[in-house]
Amino acid sequence: MEVKKTGGKDALTTTNSKRGAIVLPNTTWTPADPEAYSGGQPATIDHLKELEFADKGDNGRWGALDVVPANADLLLDFLRANSLWPLLSGLACCAMEMMSAATVVNDMDRFNMFPFRASPRQADVLIVAGTLTTKMAGPLIRLWEQMPEPKWVVAMGDCTCSGGRYKRSYATVEGIDRIMPVDVYVPGCPPRPEGLIYGMMKLQQLVLERRGQWKDRKVGPTVPDGV
Repeated sequence: MEVKKTGGKDALTTTNSKRGAIVLPNTTWTPADPEAYSGGQPATIDHLKELEFADKGDNGRWGALDVVPANADLLLDFLRANSLWPLLSGLACCAMEMMSAATVVNDMDRFNMFPFRASPRQADVLIVAGTLTTKMAGPLIRLWEQMPEPKWVVAMGDCTCSGGRYKRSYATVEGIDRIMPVDVYVPGCPPRPEGLIYGMMKLQQLVLERRGQWKDRKVGPTVPDGV
């Protein structure tokens, strides 16, 4: 914290070389006018620690709000990772497994992957499920460009990842990473719905860690260190 003189007046500015969580002082807010609240009576709790461990009751409306010190970017990434909205775009047989992942049996909605959107302007994840032909490449790029930022791409199936069994065909795009950036690859011919859900979990982890934060918060099943 340093003091700078601007126009003959002292201005208090805060400098922080490392980008991280915001540190709050262990004091609660006090009004400028003591008579404005509670009739001028002294506060019963004047420290955040006492407020945190105080009995707030079972009704959140009447209790004090908890304070979560953090940067807006970190909170937005946490919200984005837990509210992925895939685009309804199936190209071939892998689309059957993609639709099965949203049914009652698998229910990808319970992992914070919401139902598929029919409009690219309401989606942030493009799941390319199936063989991409050269004739369909143009409309797919148009859908990708209509999606708002930030957005991500999941390549589902061998045909989408590398061309699959149609790799040497004159009409097949040998991997969608030739026409758009890909964040997660889900191999298989076709991959099971559980594989797509696992790939979406890895995408959630990628969204959380894209600013170098939330490294200690793993999403989905992980392998212990040293195995």
